[in-house]
This record gives sequence, C-alpha cells and structure tokens, in this order.
Amino acid sequence: MGKTADLIAVQKAIIDTLKREGKTQKEISERIGCSQSAVSRHLSGKSVGRKKCGKKRCTTRRGDRTLRKIVVKDRFQTLGDLRKQWTESGVETSRATVHRRVLLNQKQRQKSLTWATEKQHWTVAQWSKVLFSDESKFCMSFGNQGARVWRKTGEKEMPKYLKSSVKYPQSVMVWGAMSAAGVGPLCFIKGRVNAASYQEILEHFMLPSAE
Repeated sequence: MGKTADLIAVQKAIIDTLKREGKTQKEISERIGCSQSAVSRHLSGKSVGRKKCGKKRCTTRRGDRTLRKIVVKDRFQTLGDLRKQWTESGVETSRATVHRRVLLNQKQRQKSLTWATEKQHWTVAQWSKVLFSDESKFCMSFGNQGARVWRKTGEKEMPKYLKSSVKYPQSVMVWGAMSAAGVGPLCFIKGRVNAASYQEILEHFMLPSAE
C-alpha cells in the first residue's frame, strides 16, 4: 500500500489523530500498516486522485433506484442477497452501504451523521475509554430471529409480507461488550431482561470488563 489513494477513510482519520498526539510518521505507518511515504503524502495534502471535497457518495441515485427494485422483487431477502444482486447489476458496494440505503430513514441518517461529526476529532485515548455493549437473542432452530421482511409503513398486515413461524422456538439471550482493549465475557441471560436483571449484568459483567 504505497499510494495515498490506497488509504481508506479510517486509516486517514487514524493518521490525523496520531499526528495530533505527536506520533512520528514512522510510528504512524507501523501502527496502521502502510508505507511511511503514504503517511507523508497524506499529511502534506499531496493526495493521489481527486481533490478533497468531502466524502464522495459511493452510489448514484440511479443505483439506489435499482436497489429499491431488487428489494420490491422479494421482500424476504437478506442483506447479503441484496448486496449480491446489486453488485451483479453493476454497483460495487459494501453490506454497510446496503444497510444504510435500505434500513435507515432520513431522520436516522441525520442522527448518525450528527453523532459521527461530534466525535470526528476524538483521540485514540478518548476512544480507548469507550465500552460498547449490546444483547441479542439467538434462536436454536429455524434461523436466528425468524424471517425478516422489507416493508413500508402501512404494509404490516398485508398477507404477501407475512410468513408462518414457530411461536416459541428454543432460543438464548446473550449480552456482550467490547472496547479498544478487546472483548469482554459473554453473559447468558435467563428469562426476560428488566431493570433489576440489567443492573446485575452491568455489575457482574460490564464493570469487570471495563476494569
């Protein structure tokens, strides 16, 4: 990876952050796994390719319309299926982009952008103090969470967007957390999660993970 154009957005952001923290170009290049000349060219602004003008949209409006047609054709497709068909139509993109185009409305996109903008200048030290946690249910049969369907507001009860399912499939609820230092232990939750049980999870799993 010798050219600045080869650096992805995340690497460029890390270069800027480490430079503000006083790291040398050699230390930065070793940290992100690229050549020292690539770091130098990025910091000096001698980028290869288009001039900086904000992040370029990775899909066109026409491409987005193609994705909507693919979704309408079969509302029960997975993100992977959608991405494969979108790629076959000539649009090279990632699962994350498919997720944003299909799942997020304008209000959610704006909230995500605001959150990212507020933290775009955070240092590595600041991010190292953040712990992300979540819980999820995994079904032991018939696929995780059952069939998913892409539908608009008002289409909830339409028969063509419904599928039969097992009412009480065997499943397990799991809580986990991760940070810059790694992942914490998994907590297997029995029963429903309420305020009291969640406080126990935080006390016995989140706090030890943070420490």
